[in-house]
Amino acid sequence: MFFEDVRSFLDNLTFWQVLYYFWPFFLIDFFRYVLLEIVLVPRFLWRRRGRRERARRQTARARLFTERPLVSVIAPGKNEGAHLPRLLDSLARQTYRTVETIVVDDGSDDETPAICRRYQRAGRLSLFIRNEVRGGKASAANTALKYARGSFVVHVDADSWLAPDALEKILIPFYLDPEVGAVGGDIRVNNVDATFATRLQTIEYMKSLSTGRTVSTMLGILRIIAGAYGAFRRDALERVGGWDVGPGLDGDLTVKIRKLGLKVVHEPTAACYTHVPDSFRKLARQRYRWDRSMVRFRMRKHRDVLLPSASFRLRNFLSSAENIFFNFLLNLKWWVYIFQIMIFHPTQLPVIVFINYVLYTLANVIEVAVAMALFGRSLRPVEARMFLFVPLVPLYTGFYLRVVRTFAYLMELIHGASYLDRWNPWKVSRVARRERL
Repeated sequence: MFFEDVRSFLDNLTFWQVLYYFWPFFLIDFFRYVLLEIVLVPRFLWRRRGRRERARRQTARARLFTERPLVSVIAPGKNEGAHLPRLLDSLARQTYRTVETIVVDDGSDDETPAICRRYQRAGRLSLFIRNEVRGGKASAANTALKYARGSFVVHVDADSWLAPDALEKILIPFYLDPEVGAVGGDIRVNNVDATFATRLQTIEYMKSLSTGRTVSTMLGILRIIAGAYGAFRRDALERVGGWDVGPGLDGDLTVKIRKLGLKVVHEPTAACYTHVPDSFRKLARQRYRWDRSMVRFRMRKHRDVLLPSASFRLRNFLSSAENIFFNFLLNLKWWVYIFQIMIFHPTQLPVIVFINYVLYTLANVIEVAVAMALFGRSLRPVEARMFLFVPLVPLYTGFYLRVVRTFAYLMELIHGASYLDRWNPWKVSRVARRERL
């Protein structure tokens, strides 16, 4: 009976009624997330595999291995002792080996000090710094930067690990273009099969981080170098004063580097595997923190990039405007759309919701297929199996994440909730609020 109602509803729709009932999908989401990807990602792959681009990259790689600049890999963290051995072991296996490794322990009460000192004695860790009093992630990263000697600084989350050629791949873009100031690595989920929540995040990371940031790079509007794995020119970090207090410090740093007139790019072949929250409750806390930072940094601290000034740059404007439009304003559009259907077409609500679900499921099938093509031979069997969970993604992104995002935006706009987050020590947040950081 229900499917007969669906077929009857579709049979009687005119073209304009289709747009009226399903305008969020056909007028916005399809063009932004599906059409751009199926056009630009194949173009990216075609160019990357072309003879000219392969020759350019081989030349850049040869320069890298000829000059062999010192690279400082810094890993700030708190209570990451369980993950540090895999990170340090992965760094020891890198194809690029002119590296110093610095771990900053931000007041851990686990086995982090003992583990790091053991690796330091074995010559697998260049420098271990322990902060007895927790200062927050920005403080720990800036402490590492103070002692780093490399021409390039690579920031890695302590609960991550790198593919064997990840350092080499993330450094090559600096040699392809001297205007590049920062390069983002490709963040992939390590604990894929741990729980239902991690499986859905794996699909999300493939679509949003791998594919989405590759597309953003091609458009010149990449807005974030992930804190989990990002490489920076040392002089660029020094010019912007390093990391400011977060949460959201990685996006904040990216905007500051863009303001210098430098380019930021994503390198999809530089793979970093990270642990993601293994429960929906933990995930909500993480995303609550991430989403608030968009309001704090994009709409407050860096609102100047949206205004005409002597230093105005169109691509910086588009980078922030696109983020605010699609993440903030269009998040509100969904609530408007839901109320539209509930108020004017309550009897047709189940049919309209079902058709939307089918449309977004098909869109996700295309997006995941594109992401898997982008991964190529680096796609792991465990990631390929996630294709089976694609039908659940519209529920995950369309309802769960949207509710979390909306709550985060409201709390930040009304209360400035990011300054109350225990993710940073309270005294650090108090100073940040006073200085409007």
